[in-house]
Amino acid sequence: MGGGGAAVMRKKVLRRFKIRGYTLKVEAVEEVLSFVGQFEDADDEALELLLDEIDNESYKSTILDRESVHRVVSLLLDADSAVASGPDVINQTALRVIDVFNVPKFQYDPVKKVFYEHTGRLPIHGEASAKAALYRDRFHLLLQRISRDKHFSRPVFDSEMVDSQSCEITSIQSLIGSVGRKWIMGVISQLEDGHFFLEDLTGAVPVDLSNAISLIEHIVYIFHLPNLIVFFDVSHKITSGFFVENTIIVAEGELLLNGVFQVSTCGFPPLEDREASLSLLMGLDFFGSGILTSEETLRLSQLEKKAVNDMFVVLSDVWVDNDETMEKLATVLDGYENVDVVPSLFVLMGNFCSRPCNLSFHSFSSLRLKFTKLGEMIGSHPRIKEHSRFLFIPGPNDPGPSTVLPRCALPKYFTEELQKQIPNAIFSSNPCRLKFCTQEIVFFRNDLLYRMRRSSLIPPSTEETSDPFEHLVATITHQSHLCPLPLTVQPVVWNYDHCLRLYPNPHTIVLGDSSEQNSFKYSGITCFNPGSFSRDGTFAAYRPCTREVELSALEGCEARPKW
Repeated sequence: MGGGGAAVMRKKVLRRFKIRGYTLKVEAVEEVLSFVGQFEDADDEALELLLDEIDNESYKSTILDRESVHRVVSLLLDADSAVASGPDVINQTALRVIDVFNVPKFQYDPVKKVFYEHTGRLPIHGEASAKAALYRDRFHLLLQRISRDKHFSRPVFDSEMVDSQSCEITSIQSLIGSVGRKWIMGVISQLEDGHFFLEDLTGAVPVDLSNAISLIEHIVYIFHLPNLIVFFDVSHKITSGFFVENTIIVAEGELLLNGVFQVSTCGFPPLEDREASLSLLMGLDFFGSGILTSEETLRLSQLEKKAVNDMFVVLSDVWVDNDETMEKLATVLDGYENVDVVPSLFVLMGNFCSRPCNLSFHSFSSLRLKFTKLGEMIGSHPRIKEHSRFLFIPGPNDPGPSTVLPRCALPKYFTEELQKQIPNAIFSSNPCRLKFCTQEIVFFRNDLLYRMRRSSLIPPSTEETSDPFEHLVATITHQSHLCPLPLTVQPVVWNYDHCLRLYPNPHTIVLGDSSEQNSFKYSGITCFNPGSFSRDGTFAAYRPCTREVELSALEGCEARPKW
């Protein structure tokens, strides 16, 4: 690191040790800096781990010399060097698939301002109260997030700021009798046919969005808050994203005499940085992969850096009942069989059948045979069979108990023969979560873009982007939810709505969609769609070490036109 960076790190080391009650001699400081310097992207974790280990030692004095620190450093480095970095070890120890039905459920207590874990069983068929809780939990999740945003909190000691200049969120119940422009946060609901409302925990108010795209005086120029540009468009038009029923928005406007809230500006609740969210969750396991100690986190962080050859190949719409698709899949497997290092993971997402597997489908035995042949195809590639793992995620039209989200894994009737031939095959839910070392990845197979566009109440703004996929990414990340569609459009198991949450922000989101393949980085989150393999011959390769996405296609396959 440069001279300035070294000086900052030296001050940090001295301050952290002083907080723990230790004083370092000059040689001891150099020993600590040498140790921390080996973990460039995880220096804070390395420093905390070193302090934790020093706390476990019994020293006679709080003044530490070089020998005292060196002894602890040597123990930590010996433990780290014992970690193998081969691809097989990575597959076995650092790659974990989480079925979302096993993800713990956390609910927010607005009084104590803490999350607590739900205990007890979660029945699939919930009572009516579970449906109300679904909306309440979604609202609380975003409300606690926006309450920490400096732009939506009233300054405690700023007596000069009048109500009309405050960005503080007002409850809908408090709008009664108020005058002037207010900021409210609510769920877009259609409580009456053809009439839309904004609804929060205190009440509901009819809204008029007809003037929401007109030019008005912008808050950026009134309050000189340039950071708000990431939330509201400079021209006061509606910001990026699809505004559909069930989405939660923040709106500025005025309550008219007829009781309608005239919206002038609206947008989604601002995102919160992943690290900021994690620091407030006090070690709660929202992702479902288990809590890691500081030592495990440091070790896995190093392992992730060394996994430069690891690659995940993602394919969506793998029709096993279509000969042309199977020929294309054989071509892909042949290609990766002959590379120097085979991919560590193949993710095959549905639909696995070219037509919906509903009550009119009478070829279940034939589909079972097709899966068996798929296992034989994979088994004919010995290097891939030995060194790669295969993750199967069902699509919306695949066989299963229902089309409600989340969907359980493919029934064993179809997969048991494939499983015998490919022991490394994993059959998981949709959506599905994957933990690679310290990296959190979410897979979701649904034709979400088409349904979002059909359900959108207002045409999305083209000021920031005209790419529908980018609008989709903005919607699900700001809503912290994979599928914020109305339940009439996409039913959700009420008690398992938490399985669709995106909080804290994962590192990567893979959206298997039948639309054109695409890749987009949004606020530090990598999002991509591998495209429809059966229709376009498109797929994607993801390198978790660098979080780079390689969009690929087989030659001779004609891509569909853009939306």
